[in-house]
Amino acid sequence: MYRQSLYYIMENSIQIHGFANSSIHSFQARGIAKCFEAYAEYCPQSEIMEVGYNINSGYTYIALEYDPITICSLSGRDVEYLVTDFDNGEEYFFPTYEEAVKFDSTI
Repeated sequence: MYRQSLYYIMENSIQIHGFANSSIHSFQARGIAKCFEAYAEYCPQSEIMEVGYNINSGYTYIALEYDPITICSLSGRDVEYLVTDFDNGEEYFFPTYEEAVKFDSTI
């Protein structure tokens, strides 16, 4: 019973990537909080693929499983919505979720 419960938790938990030694700077915490607020407002029904911090770009993010839109925040600033064109790898940033959805429907 315990082993099954542990497996369920491991398989159904959200892992946070890119943070060093379980330490989160204040700007990273603000960014993740803003990303989760946007997720709760616009797409709570969407499955989360990954939550993390990209050390190369400075973005905290929530990547959605079956959606080309990633919710992101640069250094704790306002949330942006990143649309990735999977055909060519191009990335496009939008200030609102609605604009990102509208653009996604055109690619």
